[in-house]
Amino acid sequence: MNRAKKALLSRRTMLKGAGALVALPYLEAMMPSSVYALPTPVATPRLGMFYFGMGMNMRQFTPTDFGPQFTLPRILQPLEEHRGQFTVLSGTYLQHGGGHQGTYPFATGVPMDKKQGVSVDQLAAEALGQDTRFPSLQMSVKNGTGFGSQVLATLAFNRQGAPLAAENDPSVLFDRLFRPPSKAEKAAEAGAFRHRQSILDLVQEDAARLQKRLGQADRRQMDQYFYSVRELEQQLERRIAWSDKEKARPELAELGDYSQPISPDQPEDFSYEAYSRLMYDLIALAFQTDSTRVATYVVRTELKGGSYPEWSLSRDYHSLTHHGNNPQNLEELARADTIYMRHWSRFLSRLRSIPEGDGTLLDHAALGFSSGMGIGHSRDQLPTMVSGGARLGLHHQGHVGLPPNTPLANLWRTMLDRTGVPVPETFHDSTGVVKELIDA
Repeated sequence: MNRAKKALLSRRTMLKGAGALVALPYLEAMMPSSVYALPTPVATPRLGMFYFGMGMNMRQFTPTDFGPQFTLPRILQPLEEHRGQFTVLSGTYLQHGGGHQGTYPFATGVPMDKKQGVSVDQLAAEALGQDTRFPSLQMSVKNGTGFGSQVLATLAFNRQGAPLAAENDPSVLFDRLFRPPSKAEKAAEAGAFRHRQSILDLVQEDAARLQKRLGQADRRQMDQYFYSVRELEQQLERRIAWSDKEKARPELAELGDYSQPISPDQPEDFSYEAYSRLMYDLIALAFQTDSTRVATYVVRTELKGGSYPEWSLSRDYHSLTHHGNNPQNLEELARADTIYMRHWSRFLSRLRSIPEGDGTLLDHAALGFSSGMGIGHSRDQLPTMVSGGARLGLHHQGHVGLPPNTPLANLWRTMLDRTGVPVPETFHDSTGVVKELIDA
């Protein structure tokens, strides 16, 4: 059952007086009732989804005891300083996961061989991204979409089930988010805006004439086409509306160098340690400057990559997942996964260091990570964790053992609920929210 309730007032409510429109400040009546009962008002909610392809060594990820004071296993030990700000969820299940196709249903609930639906992050973007320059941010260790292959590079799919391309170069992402355009670039973009609008107008006119001559089935196809055209128009209108507004100028002290291209696709002189820091810091900067409130990050894809020369592993990550119970393979998997968790811990520390409202940026961000498989390429016992969101009403329990085969979608439903995003009554294979996370 969806616990999110409609706000008493829209956040875009305006007062009319003396011929002018005046925007209201952020009021408690504008908050969804699912968070209204919190003791103090919340700042703007953020939502992040993170994908670790190929699972993890669950033998050294899964805690053996439960509750807030659970014993951190080896892979999770880097998170000791964040105890009380995250919950490990055992027993999660991805209905169409397992193998190497789990990236597809991860955020949509739809298997690889079916037409995709709208992803969780895009539901959030529709609700949270209306007042930001970028409704959502798609990041990945692989550039593009990878659509059609098992090495899917993105988690994001629009209402028509089309994948949204991810970017893997932090310098490109930084420029997109923060670099102000030159006068020449602004002039060229303005011309491009007019050209694109003219093309869209012509396309709409031709399509409208054609639709009158089509049968019912073809009209449904044309309706989908019109939706895509309207979506392009909305994107164009958004870019025009933001084109004259200055981009945020973040404080870059103690952060890495975003001036030079860096991509895992060009492995020469590539340092994953530096790369990971740049990518996670970008999410923190984007959230901090309110450039976006929704982010997805494919930290590790299926099949390709996942390990780096600086880690001194004997084999690539995928080969290690076919461990055959070999102690060395399992040891190296755990070593790699611990490195990933060290990077995750630093990301949480970064968010926790940024004051916001009645807490920190971490307190106002619901962050979930998992995978499309568990150890042994299974679709159950996934490495699943939710972090942050204390001021959104997430009550962390350390380690929670959920009933076997609890849909991973229950976590996504919970995160949407806590960030005030309306959830369809039928949502993936979800059976409800994770009550342990929201019941005080």
